[in-house]
Amino acid sequence: MNRNNYALIMAGGVGSRFWPVSRTAHPKQFIDFFGVGKTLIQSTYERFLKTCPPENIFIVTNEIYVDLIREQLPAMQDNQILAEPMMRNTAACIAYGAMKIAAINPEAVVIVAPSDHTIANQDAFIDAIDQCLQAAASNDVLVTLGIKPSRPDTGYGYIQFTADSLEGDEQIHKVKLFTEKPNRELAQTFIQSGDFLWNAGIFIWSAKAIANAFRKHLPDMHEIFDQGATAYNTGLEKEFIARAYQQCTNISIDFGIMEKAENVYVLPADFGWSDLGTWSSIYDMAEKDYVGNAVIPSEQVMMFDSSNCMVNVPEEKLVILQGLHNYIVVESNNTLMICPRAEEQSVKQIVADVKSKFGERFI
Repeated sequence: MNRNNYALIMAGGVGSRFWPVSRTAHPKQFIDFFGVGKTLIQSTYERFLKTCPPENIFIVTNEIYVDLIREQLPAMQDNQILAEPMMRNTAACIAYGAMKIAAINPEAVVIVAPSDHTIANQDAFIDAIDQCLQAAASNDVLVTLGIKPSRPDTGYGYIQFTADSLEGDEQIHKVKLFTEKPNRELAQTFIQSGDFLWNAGIFIWSAKAIANAFRKHLPDMHEIFDQGATAYNTGLEKEFIARAYQQCTNISIDFGIMEKAENVYVLPADFGWSDLGTWSSIYDMAEKDYVGNAVIPSEQVMMFDSSNCMVNVPEEKLVILQGLHNYIVVESNNTLMICPRAEEQSVKQIVADVKSKFGERFI
């Protein structure tokens, strides 16, 4: 295993689309949605143990989740948990993580990945990651994984690539364009063209390459975090980061760097990826009965004349559903939500309305 391989896992999101199971105090990355005995962040951490030494895996998260990470990943040392004092989007957390890692090892090659994705084919994923690590170690490039699309999905961003490939690896292609979530007609056009991929938000680059990209495209942010070169991995780091984050703009790595940089490449891949962005994505991944019901856990749920439902309820709860079709039924934290699957995009608005009426009590 290459000692220069590092992973930076982003775990600061609140997962409001999975309310009421996912709450601000206990968001989706810390939940076992599939009843497999592992939370999403535990599965992500174990995945990267296959390509990175354990001491080279870092997690960046909101400071309110540090204790949850210590609880769920007890092998991690305090220096491997990067606590953000406030939300500042992905560019800030990546700048922080990249410069902290570079202070440890200037030759580092870093994988950046969200904590709440699922991968069905672990071996294919690791093969793709290893291929990108080799490319990033040998070239001044920013590499991302693009997922070969199976349908015209409007919930994902897309990456358009060209026929030009990276010298030394013809499977890794030059990126032409990043596109935000399209409407269905445009998504269908993307699929038919054959040169568009889903944007998985997984990046691989050397510490030097991403530092150069920040210096060129987000110079103010680079200057902010570069000032902490002597503070990283010391007792001064927390105080420095508190000041640094107050100065940072709220911008994503896609908009701030990836859409502007000229040295961006993508590896088209297919390893059973899902970003678990909605209850429907959980439904798609979960095991179902013969009429399409996904019930987690299933021991004390009884279904009568009901089909294609997503049910997630506490283990001790006896639940009976009669005549319900294509619904989401979820209960957690003294809150029950019943919603048509076709209208699950309204969950974020439901959460906002609950907060407006009841305050933080149920959020």
